[in-house]
Amino acid sequence: MLEITGLDAYYGDAQALWGIDLSVGPGETVSVIGPNGAGKSTLVNVIAGLHPARRGTITLAGVNLTKMPAHRVCSQGVATVPEGRRVFPEMSVYDNLCLGAYRKEARAEYRQTLLRVYELFPVLEQRLQQRAGSLSGGEQQMLAIGRALMAKPKLLLLDEPSLGLAPVVIDEVFEALRTINEQGVSVLLVEQEVERALELSTRGYLLAEGRVVASGPSDWLRDSDQARQSVLGV
Repeated sequence: MLEITGLDAYYGDAQALWGIDLSVGPGETVSVIGPNGAGKSTLVNVIAGLHPARRGTITLAGVNLTKMPAHRVCSQGVATVPEGRRVFPEMSVYDNLCLGAYRKEARAEYRQTLLRVYELFPVLEQRLQQRAGSLSGGEQQMLAIGRALMAKPKLLLLDEPSLGLAPVVIDEVFEALRTINEQGVSVLLVEQEVERALELSTRGYLLAEGRVVASGPSDWLRDSDQARQSVLGV
Protein backbone atom coordinates (compact mmCIF):
# COMPACT_ATOMS: atom_id res chain seq x y z
CA MET A 1 0.00 0.00 0.00
CA LEU A 2 2.17 2.90 1.25
CA GLU A 3 5.92 2.70 0.64
CA ILE A 4 8.35 5.43 1.72
CA THR A 5 12.03 5.15 0.87
CA GLY A 6 14.94 7.44 1.78
CA LEU A 7 12.72 10.41 2.61
CA ASP A 8 14.40 13.72 3.51
CA ALA A 9 12.56 16.95 4.27
CA TYR A 10 13.74 20.45 5.16
CA TYR A 11 12.47 23.74 6.52
CA GLY A 12 14.71 26.17 4.71
CA ASP A 13 18.25 24.97 5.41
CA ALA A 14 17.24 22.98 8.49
CA GLN A 15 16.76 19.28 7.87
CA ALA A 16 13.68 17.82 9.59
CA LEU A 17 13.57 14.24 8.25
CA TRP A 18 16.56 12.03 7.51
CA GLY A 19 16.31 8.99 5.26
CA ILE A 20 12.91 7.77 6.43
CA ASP A 21 11.96 4.25 5.31
CA LEU A 22 8.41 3.26 6.23
CA SER A 23 5.60 1.07 4.93
CA VAL A 24 1.93 0.41 5.61
CA GLY A 25 0.40 -2.75 4.18
CA PRO A 26 -3.15 -3.15 2.86
CA GLY A 27 -5.58 -3.21 5.77
CA GLU A 28 -2.81 -2.57 8.31
CA THR A 29 -2.57 -0.07 11.16
CA VAL A 30 0.95 1.27 11.73
CA SER A 31 1.93 3.72 14.46
CA VAL A 32 4.62 6.40 14.47
CA ILE A 33 5.64 7.39 17.98
CA GLY A 34 8.30 9.60 19.52
CA PRO A 35 8.86 12.75 21.56
CA ASN A 36 7.89 16.30 20.64
CA GLY A 37 10.07 17.62 17.83
CA ALA A 38 10.83 14.16 16.47
CA GLY A 39 9.40 15.01 13.02
CA LYS A 40 6.15 13.07 13.27
CA SER A 41 3.87 15.86 12.05
CA THR A 42 6.34 16.76 9.31
CA LEU A 43 6.16 13.17 8.10
CA VAL A 44 2.35 13.33 7.90
CA ASN A 45 2.49 16.64 6.04
CA VAL A 46 5.00 15.33 3.52
CA ILE A 47 2.94 12.22 2.80
CA ALA A 48 -0.19 14.37 2.40
CA GLY A 49 1.55 16.69 -0.06
CA LEU A 50 1.41 19.66 2.30
CA HIS A 51 5.20 19.90 2.67
CA PRO A 52 7.75 19.05 -0.03
CA ALA A 53 10.18 16.16 0.13
CA ARG A 54 13.77 17.06 -0.73
CA ARG A 55 14.80 13.47 -1.49
CA GLY A 56 13.27 10.00 -1.48
CA THR A 57 10.05 8.51 -2.81
CA ILE A 58 6.48 8.04 -1.58
CA THR A 59 4.23 5.58 -3.41
CA LEU A 60 0.67 4.46 -2.75
CA ALA A 61 -0.47 1.26 -4.47
CA GLY A 62 2.33 1.77 -6.99
CA VAL A 63 1.49 5.42 -7.76
CA ASN A 64 4.29 7.90 -7.09
CA LEU A 65 3.00 10.65 -4.79
CA THR A 66 6.34 12.32 -4.10
CA LYS A 67 5.89 15.48 -6.17
CA MET A 68 2.09 15.62 -6.16
CA PRO A 69 0.27 18.64 -4.71
CA ALA A 70 -2.05 17.95 -1.80
CA HIS A 71 -5.29 17.90 -3.83
CA ARG A 72 -3.89 15.23 -6.14
CA VAL A 73 -2.64 13.15 -3.20
CA CYS A 74 -6.21 13.29 -1.89
CA SER A 75 -7.53 12.15 -5.26
CA GLN A 76 -5.32 9.05 -5.02
CA GLY A 77 -7.10 7.96 -1.84
CA VAL A 78 -5.19 9.56 1.04
CA ALA A 79 -7.24 11.37 3.71
CA THR A 80 -5.71 13.27 6.62
CA VAL A 81 -7.01 14.03 10.10
CA PRO A 82 -4.72 16.93 11.07
CA GLU A 83 -3.41 17.79 14.50
CA GLY A 84 -5.86 20.15 16.18
CA ARG A 85 -8.82 18.80 14.14
CA ARG A 86 -9.24 21.95 11.98
CA VAL A 87 -12.96 21.67 11.38
CA PHE A 88 -14.73 24.63 9.77
CA PRO A 89 -16.20 26.19 12.92
CA GLU A 90 -18.89 28.40 11.36
CA MET A 91 -20.25 25.62 9.17
CA SER A 92 -22.67 22.94 10.31
CA VAL A 93 -21.62 19.42 11.16
CA TYR A 94 -23.43 18.20 8.06
CA ASP A 95 -21.68 20.67 5.76
CA ASN A 96 -18.28 19.75 7.26
CA LEU A 97 -18.97 16.10 6.51
CA CYS A 98 -20.16 16.76 2.97
CA LEU A 99 -16.99 18.71 2.23
CA GLY A 100 -15.03 15.53 2.86
CA ALA A 101 -16.64 13.81 -0.13
CA TYR A 102 -14.42 15.58 -2.65
CA ARG A 103 -13.26 12.53 -4.60
CA LYS A 104 -15.37 11.51 -7.58
CA GLU A 105 -15.73 8.01 -6.14
CA ALA A 106 -16.78 9.47 -2.79
CA ARG A 107 -19.37 11.85 -4.25
CA ALA A 108 -21.13 8.94 -5.92
CA GLU A 109 -21.56 7.12 -2.60
CA TYR A 110 -21.70 9.92 -0.07
CA ARG A 111 -25.10 8.95 1.34
CA GLN A 112 -23.95 5.43 2.17
CA THR A 113 -20.71 6.76 3.64
CA LEU A 114 -22.64 9.27 5.72
CA LEU A 115 -24.62 6.43 7.29
CA ARG A 116 -21.37 4.65 8.05
CA VAL A 117 -20.06 7.76 9.82
CA TYR A 118 -23.27 7.98 11.86
CA GLU A 119 -22.81 4.37 12.95
CA LEU A 120 -19.29 5.11 14.13
CA PHE A 121 -20.16 8.42 15.81
CA PRO A 122 -23.91 8.61 16.62
CA VAL A 123 -23.42 12.00 18.30
CA LEU A 124 -22.67 13.56 14.91
CA GLU A 125 -26.09 12.57 13.58
CA GLN A 126 -27.65 14.21 16.63
CA ARG A 127 -25.68 17.43 15.99
CA LEU A 128 -26.06 17.67 12.20
CA GLN A 129 -27.32 21.26 12.07
CA GLN A 130 -25.14 22.48 14.92
CA ARG A 131 -22.15 24.74 14.22
CA ALA A 132 -18.98 22.66 14.27
CA GLY A 133 -17.27 25.26 16.44
CA SER A 134 -19.82 24.71 19.19
CA LEU A 135 -18.96 21.02 19.58
CA SER A 136 -16.80 19.72 22.39
CA GLY A 137 -13.18 18.86 21.61
CA GLY A 138 -13.99 15.17 21.45
CA GLU A 139 -16.94 15.73 19.15
CA GLN A 140 -14.78 17.88 16.88
CA GLN A 141 -12.23 15.07 16.69
CA MET A 142 -14.99 12.65 15.73
CA LEU A 143 -16.13 15.14 13.09
CA ALA A 144 -12.59 15.45 11.70
CA ILE A 145 -12.33 11.66 11.41
CA GLY A 146 -15.82 11.44 9.89
CA ARG A 147 -14.96 14.14 7.37
CA ALA A 148 -11.87 12.19 6.32
CA LEU A 149 -13.89 9.00 5.95
CA MET A 150 -16.32 10.78 3.64
CA ALA A 151 -13.51 10.75 1.06
CA LYS A 152 -13.59 6.92 1.08
CA PRO A 153 -9.82 6.77 1.57
CA LYS A 154 -7.49 3.86 0.95
CA LEU A 155 -5.13 5.29 3.56
CA LEU A 156 -6.11 7.33 6.61
CA LEU A 157 -3.41 9.56 8.16
CA LEU A 158 -4.01 10.71 11.74
CA ASP A 159 -1.83 13.27 13.51
CA GLU A 160 -2.17 13.14 17.32
CA PRO A 161 -5.89 12.23 17.46
CA SER A 162 -5.81 11.97 21.29
CA LEU A 163 -4.41 15.47 21.82
CA GLY A 164 -6.38 17.40 24.44
CA LEU A 165 -9.07 14.75 24.90
CA ALA A 166 -10.35 13.16 28.09
CA PRO A 167 -9.40 9.48 28.57
CA VAL A 168 -12.97 8.24 28.07
CA VAL A 169 -13.20 10.12 24.76
CA ILE A 170 -9.81 8.77 23.67
CA ASP A 171 -11.17 5.27 24.28
CA GLU A 172 -14.14 5.99 22.03
CA VAL A 173 -12.00 7.49 19.28
CA PHE A 174 -9.51 4.62 19.31
CA GLU A 175 -12.29 2.03 19.24
CA ALA A 176 -13.67 3.79 16.15
CA LEU A 177 -10.21 3.65 14.54
CA ARG A 178 -10.09 -0.07 15.22
CA THR A 179 -13.46 -0.49 13.47
CA ILE A 180 -12.34 1.67 10.53
CA ASN A 181 -9.28 -0.52 10.07
CA GLU A 182 -11.34 -3.71 10.33
CA GLN A 183 -13.49 -2.35 7.51
CA GLY A 184 -10.43 -2.38 5.23
CA VAL A 185 -8.92 1.12 5.51
CA SER A 186 -5.16 1.23 6.05
CA VAL A 187 -4.19 3.54 8.92
CA LEU A 188 -1.00 5.45 9.70
CA LEU A 189 -1.30 6.77 13.24
CA VAL A 190 1.03 9.46 14.60
CA GLU A 191 0.55 9.55 18.34
CA GLN A 192 2.26 10.52 21.61
CA GLU A 193 0.03 8.20 23.65
CA VAL A 194 2.49 5.37 23.14
CA GLU A 195 0.62 2.57 24.91
CA ARG A 196 -2.63 3.31 23.11
CA ALA A 197 -0.94 3.61 19.72
CA LEU A 198 0.94 0.32 20.06
CA GLU A 199 -2.14 -1.47 21.35
CA LEU A 200 -4.04 -0.43 18.22
CA SER A 201 -1.30 -1.06 15.65
CA THR A 202 0.41 -4.21 14.42
CA ARG A 203 3.75 -2.48 13.81
CA GLY A 204 5.39 0.77 14.80
CA TYR A 205 8.21 3.18 14.07
CA LEU A 206 10.03 5.25 16.67
CA LEU A 207 11.22 8.65 15.50
CA ALA A 208 13.83 10.77 17.23
CA GLU A 209 15.34 13.95 15.79
CA GLY A 210 13.89 13.20 12.37
CA ARG A 211 15.24 9.65 12.12
CA VAL A 212 13.73 6.20 12.51
CA VAL A 213 15.71 4.81 15.43
CA ALA A 214 13.72 1.60 15.92
CA SER A 215 10.91 -0.27 14.21
CA GLY A 216 9.17 -3.58 14.56
CA PRO A 217 6.09 -5.34 15.90
CA SER A 218 4.13 -3.29 18.40
CA ASP A 219 4.59 -5.83 21.18
CA TRP A 220 8.36 -5.69 20.76
CA LEU A 221 8.40 -1.89 20.77
CA ARG A 222 6.27 -1.80 23.90
CA ASP A 223 8.68 -4.07 25.78
CA SER A 224 11.99 -3.00 24.25
CA ASP A 225 14.58 -1.45 26.58
CA GLN A 226 16.26 0.05 23.53
CA ALA A 227 13.04 1.76 22.50
CA ARG A 228 12.45 3.19 25.98
CA GLN A 229 16.00 4.50 26.27
CA SER A 230 16.39 5.87 22.75
CA VAL A 231 13.04 7.59 22.40
CA LEU A 232 11.04 7.60 25.61
CA GLY A 233 13.98 8.40 27.89
CA VAL A 234 13.11 5.78 30.53
